[in-house]
Amino acid sequence: ASGVVRQGDEVMVLPAGRRTRIRSITTRDGELDEAFAPMAVVLTTTEEVDISRGNMLTHVHNVPRTDHEFEAMLVWFDEKPLAPGNSYLLKSCTNTVPATVTELRYAYDINTLKRHDAPQFDLNQIGRVVLTVQRPLCFDTYSRNRQTGAFILIDRLTNYTAAAGMILEQRPSE
Repeated sequence: ASGVVRQGDEVMVLPAGRRTRIRSITTRDGELDEAFAPMAVVLTTTEEVDISRGNMLTHVHNVPRTDHEFEAMLVWFDEKPLAPGNSYLLKSCTNTVPATVTELRYAYDINTLKRHDAPQFDLNQIGRVVLTVQRPLCFDTYSRNRQTGAFILIDRLTNYTAAAGMILEQRPSE
């Protein structure tokens, strides 16, 4: 999604937390010393580790947060209102995980830009929510990394993109 990887770099596979080193970086044109997003490459590691779709490969000193819960700003796209307790599929990078909107913190009045309580979000409404995912999600905040800090919510029945979101710094318990 972002960053640079070089031969010999120590990396971590998340969410498992397994460490390994990059042995080689290969493309269809041959071997490289380094690669960066959005290049399509094959990475060979020194140890055999399971790296599956949706996993994240990071440098060991630049590890993102892994959590079941986070706060985000949403733009609501669906004609069906968003209410707390609604369940969706959350897609972030190549990872798709079941998610529930557990709390609506506030919405913005787009005319005055003031916050207000909202029992639900209607079409084109913008606001702050708390999301809970069923499996641990690896992410950065949007301000730190736009690629790993952004997501969409997908309606599980219609496969419609219901919202776009940005993960915020603050944890829900703070």
